[in-house]
Amino acid sequence: MDIKPSENQSQNPLAKHFRQPAIYIKLPSQGQFWADGSLNLPANGEIGIMPMTTKDEITLKTPDALINGQGVIDVIKSCCPSIVDPWQAPNIDVDSILIGIRIASYGNQMDFTSTCPHCEQSNDYAIDLGNTLSSVQAPDYNTPLTVNGLKIKVKPQPYFSFNRTNMIAFEEQQLLRSLSTIESGSDPAGASEQFQKHLNKVIELNTALLSNSTESITTADGEVVTDQQHITEFYNNADNKMIKQVQDSITKLNESGAIKPVNVNCNNEECGKEFPISLTFDYASFFA
Repeated sequence: MDIKPSENQSQNPLAKHFRQPAIYIKLPSQGQFWADGSLNLPANGEIGIMPMTTKDEITLKTPDALINGQGVIDVIKSCCPSIVDPWQAPNIDVDSILIGIRIASYGNQMDFTSTCPHCEQSNDYAIDLGNTLSSVQAPDYNTPLTVNGLKIKVKPQPYFSFNRTNMIAFEEQQLLRSLSTIESGSDPAGASEQFQKHLNKVIELNTALLSNSTESITTADGEVVTDQQHITEFYNNADNKMIKQVQDSITKLNESGAIKPVNVNCNNEECGKEFPISLTFDYASFFA
């Protein structure tokens, strides 16, 4: 026998007091590069962003959740109803989404302390994150890179792939530790095995990043290759010079779309010189 929920169970009288979107933002990608079904983009191209809950704030202060990226994903899902699968978010959109979440939660102003490089005095500053948000622009991904007769068209990495850069950094640290152990002569056989293990992992992760950043490769006879397995196989067998060219191209695109430093003036009256401050996403402090 079906049990019908009571009126109190079906309609919470406090529902009208639940959080609502505090701001609406346009994504730098304008909805491009998202996997099918991962984003419900409204017709006006703006997504609503709600303030964080207490659970969200605690999540962003949990080291393990931040290291593997799951904490950021959980907070985005909580605050951005239009985003179905944050792991598929192009990396060019992630910073804007996080800035939007901070504005929705704490307002436009962000206070911070910085040391003037000219007089070395520490001062307190405030920046308007609304201006920072409006200045973010997507790089030009339409012009392909031409290398050895191949036209390589790159794209922004999805967040799940971009998050792997942390894994690469970790593996590289492990690689250096293994190398120092070999050089010191302590258990050289075991250290050598660990070194090879981390080396293979670094190579695998770097190749995956290249593949996930490549939309297509067009050959000299006009054949367009989009199959990710074929592209990955190509990068595994391409010469190092070509790989470096593709990596440099991707790096330059990422830099062109990165959040630009904010110029401030030193508060020391005897100095007063201008210097740039970079907005970094140390999530535990950015959302403090």
